Amino acid sequence: MEEVRLPKLGESILSAKIVQWFKKEGERIDLDEPLLEVSTDKVNSEIPSPVSGVIRKIFAAPDTDLDVGALLCHIETGESATPSAPIEEKQPDEPTSQESMEHYLSPAVIRMAGEAGIPIEEIKKIRGTGAGGRISKKDLQNYMQKVPLSDNEERIKMSGMRKAIAESMVRSFYQAPHATLVAEIDITNLKNTISTQKETFQKEHGCKLTITSFVAEAISRSLKEFPLLNASVDNDHIILKHHINLGIAVSVKEGILVPVIPQIDELSHPQIAKKLSELAQKARNSTLKPDEVQGSTVTMTNFGMSGIKIGIPIINYPEVAIIGMGAIEKKVVALEDDSFAVRSVINVSLTFDHRIIDGMYGCNFLASIKAFLEK
Repeated sequence: MEEVRLPKLGESILSAKIVQWFKKEGERIDLDEPLLEVSTDKVNSEIPSPVSGVIRKIFAAPDTDLDVGALLCHIETGESATPSAPIEEKQPDEPTSQESMEHYLSPAVIRMAGEAGIPIEEIKKIRGTGAGGRISKKDLQNYMQKVPLSDNEERIKMSGMRKAIAESMVRSFYQAPHATLVAEIDITNLKNTISTQKETFQKEHGCKLTITSFVAEAISRSLKEFPLLNASVDNDHIILKHHINLGIAVSVKEGILVPVIPQIDELSHPQIAKKLSELAQKARNSTLKPDEVQGSTVTMTNFGMSGIKIGIPIINYPEVAIIGMGAIEKKVVALEDDSFAVRSVINVSLTFDHRIIDGMYGCNFLASIKAFLEK
């Protein structure tokens, strides 16, 4: 009998949530055939079967959180392993009286019911699936999902990714005091450069030449000069990173993924542009590997693609900074010789952990990015 346990999905991933099983108890599975899907705070992954055989017992139901190494299932191997129908568990009998039902409500269930505004008398009507017919928190959650809503309401269950994003955002917002600076940057000359070189660049490197790739390179170069922004926080210690691993926030159907360009400070501009294109495509096709969405040291997000000019994103904790890129806007500006001209500008925002970064340090970092993009 083979014990299948939750494998290590990445260096910093310590747990995962069961999304779905592709096989049932009693069914045969082949070596490397998809066994189940799990979700982390970074990406969904399919776990293949390590052996061929018949699944005899599944120990983790969908929507269950497990630590790495936790037991997932037993698979019987060998030629003697034959498929069989799963054994249905007998449902426990209901308590015979309202008085005995009182003993089936744990403090946790009562507290959850109170928070949801569900009367105790109503809970007593739920069929418990716990030991001896006890009503569990899972029973109450299932009941709450089935409670009818009014005609103008709809209940939508959060996906594993959405819940992970929510937890991460709450932790970041309340643990790191956020501060934001915004710089307006004239990219007229840069746009002209891209316009004249884009066809040649596409033929030589197989990807587009974009404003985003230049901003990514500007961030990488500026972080060399301002290394405190390429760090993380561990209690009362600042952990400076020797390499710059730039996370790129990408919008997908389920939420936001952050694929990572590792050691971007060692890449040329064509390499950065190609890596950006590859990761964005993988994110939208749900083909990112776990090691492609971890290890970021600083994050960049481009909300300008949706037409938004200025945004104040939340830090990807425990990082200490996130850079936001707004939409390109044409406006009339005064030049150094006091003449006026129509120029293309963008707003680049820096949101930082004010425990670690002072305002002037952030100002100088944005000034460095501005100088690179304008000159």
